[in-house]
Amino acid sequence: MRRLTALCFAAVVFTAQAQSKPPKPPAPAEAPPAPAERVEEPAVRIPVQEGDQVEPIRRGGVVVAIRVKPKNGPVYYLIDTTGQGNWMRRESLDDGVRVPMFPIKTWD
Repeated sequence: MRRLTALCFAAVVFTAQAQSKPPKPPAPAEAPPAPAERVEEPAVRIPVQEGDQVEPIRRGGVVVAIRVKPKNGPVYYLIDTTGQGNWMRRESLDDGVRVPMFPIKTWD
C-alpha cells in the first residue's frame, strides 16, 4: 500500500513539474530604432531618342510602367516587374493568359 501511495505521489509531482511554464526571458534593453525619415528616391533618367513620346504610368505615385511611342515604329512599354527598377520591354500590356470560354453544356 505504501508503494502504491508513493508511486501515485511521484506521478502527481512529475506531472505538475512537466506542466509548469519556463520563466520568460528578460526584455531586451535596447529600444527599437526610430523610424527613418522618408528619403527622396533619385530621379530615373531614361535616354529617349529625339521624336519619341514617353508617358509614365503611375500607381500610387510610383512609376510602374512607361509607354514609349517612337516616331517611326509601334508603341512599346517598359514595365517594372519587380519594383526594383528592373525594366522589361513588352510590345503590349497583354500578358497572354487566356481563359477557356467554350460551352460545356447547354439547355434548350
